[in-house]
Amino acid sequence: MASPLAYALDWLLFFSDSSKTLTLGIVSVLGVPLGAAASAVLQRSFRWEGFADVQDLGLHLVGASLMGVGGVVAMGCTIGQGISGLSTLSLGSGLAVLGIVAGGLLGLRYQSWRIERMG
Repeated sequence: MASPLAYALDWLLFFSDSSKTLTLGIVSVLGVPLGAAASAVLQRSFRWEGFADVQDLGLHLVGASLMGVGGVVAMGCTIGQGISGLSTLSLGSGLAVLGIVAGGLLGLRYQSWRIERMG
């Protein structure tokens, strides 16, 4: 659900506009991660998670950034574009789904190439 993040960015850009109001979704963008972190620290269950190596971390960060930017720019998620948008024959959703499929194929080809090169 990328729309709360998009609305939060919109609010940050135009906070001086009196017509912009904080909603539960906007406040949740920071409140949920900070609340979860505070709860874990108070319960003494907080721990850092890691990746296999630095390259694995980099790949995950690039993928997460691309998915996040794509979701915010599209003002919706892949499920919304793929199911809701395509069912209404939306041209924008068709382009989004083509981009999602192309990105997935490129990512899989890169991973296959990387495994072959290392193995």
